[in-house]
Amino acid sequence: MAEITGHPLYRIHTIDSAMNSLWEFYKKKFPVLFIISLIVSLLTQYISTRINFTELQTITDPQEMLLRMREYVVPMLLITVLNLFFTTVIHYYVIYNPLSPENTPIRCSINSLSYFLPYLVIIILLAFFGSILLVLGLAALIVGAFLAALYILTIYMFILPVMMVEGPNIGNTITRTIRLSHRNFWSNAGWTAVFLVIIIVISVIFSGLILLPFTGSFMKVFSNPEEAAAIPELTSNPAYIILTSVVNAFVFPLLPIFASILYFNGRAREDQADEEETYNGPDNKVKVE
Repeated sequence: MAEITGHPLYRIHTIDSAMNSLWEFYKKKFPVLFIISLIVSLLTQYISTRINFTELQTITDPQEMLLRMREYVVPMLLITVLNLFFTTVIHYYVIYNPLSPENTPIRCSINSLSYFLPYLVIIILLAFFGSILLVLGLAALIVGAFLAALYILTIYMFILPVMMVEGPNIGNTITRTIRLSHRNFWSNAGWTAVFLVIIIVISVIFSGLILLPFTGSFMKVFSNPEEAAAIPELTSNPAYIILTSVVNAFVFPLLPIFASILYFNGRAREDQADEEETYNGPDNKVKVE
């Protein structure tokens, strides 16, 4: 288990300190985080051009849709694997670079490989159980589905930080993730909801700005069906790919930083509770020598 008490994000946070720490860390590490994120964004955007979204929208026959989807399995898998791998790399960089300057981006990329397969296994398990929760949530209408999605996302935030700091053992990662995410769960879920809203707002604004050079008006995209229908054709436009990749590169590093803040906040609270129990005794009564 790594010694992480010297990490700048390790502390008991409030929502204000969490967001301030997120912004300060983002600014300090921005050049490296942006370059890594830009690489993965360009790669995934380029691969996505192999998927004909316009054609998929015009298909009404379910069997034909399945046949077309099979043709796109490889590029979809490549996009998924690239996103998961670079997510692992950025998490490793966010956690270990502040602890030692020797943890360069290249070294972080190499060291993160040992965490990738265990992370992939846990993601598959989370997707399976998460889909069950979402179905149950839909049975309770939209609110239930939203709460189920928020619950899954809150748990997901802890997976990589727990694995990176406490070891790539799958069983231990699952156990510790559940334990830490459920410690002060409503705070964790509330912070995650706030973070999600911020990301959505930023993404919508930047997406609208990206479309301006191609549609001439931000509101046209929403008010004119013809303009909206033309959006899928833009995905193969080199200028659109570059602009979208740049925007994604601004947003992509925020999640690993926020996930690390949630983990370090939980660890700091847990460590403080352990220290108090050691000092006061297991029944919280001060020992008298």
